[in-house]
Amino acid sequence: MKRVTCYFDPISPFAWLATKEIGRIEAADCTVEFVPVLFAAMLNAHGQKGPAEIPAKRVHTFRDVMRLAAAKGLRFIGPPGHPFNPLPALRMSTAIVDAAARKRFVVAMYAACWERGADVSDMAVLAGLADECGLDGKALVGAATTPEVKQALAGATEQAIAAGVFGVPTFEYEREFFWGADRVDSLLWRLEGNRIDEAALQAFLDRPALAQRKAP
Repeated sequence: MKRVTCYFDPISPFAWLATKEIGRIEAADCTVEFVPVLFAAMLNAHGQKGPAEIPAKRVHTFRDVMRLAAAKGLRFIGPPGHPFNPLPALRMSTAIVDAAARKRFVVAMYAACWERGADVSDMAVLAGLADECGLDGKALVGAATTPEVKQALAGATEQAIAAGVFGVPTFEYEREFFWGADRVDSLLWRLEGNRIDEAALQAFLDRPALAQRKAP
């Protein structure tokens, strides 16, 4: 069976939309493993600003999310405030070792955050969600605060950055990345055995830059 990795951070509404596509990916005879990563660390590593940090882009982002949600028949409420601190949710997700249980929790967490307006930066809220998923919320709260789990999240983020991941959601299949909820069709095309011409891609990337953007 093929395996796809999904790098996520609950702060991204597009990662919420991506959870609605998991069934389509699994139908392609593959499993999807969720890997929590800190999006803010990726922004820092790549010298980028987040969409919410650029006023015009913030408006566009959430207008776009609401359009996409409406087209899918999804209810959009969003968290109590945005951006918010995603570390509690990321660490609790990291503390769930079983892949199936983690997927169950992550999907429920996204639905609670973006469809019901839950504050997923609150450990008590997260514990309740974990209990609803058949997990031990109290134990996971304790595990999420341990140095081992914190380091595991940091390590997973560092590994993803080193591999070339710069945003969420990002799907990985056979060391090839598909960034964004709107790239699921491209991922499915790849899962069918299709590939681009890698030599042609490299030849293009090797061409020199003919202009440089001036610093402001």
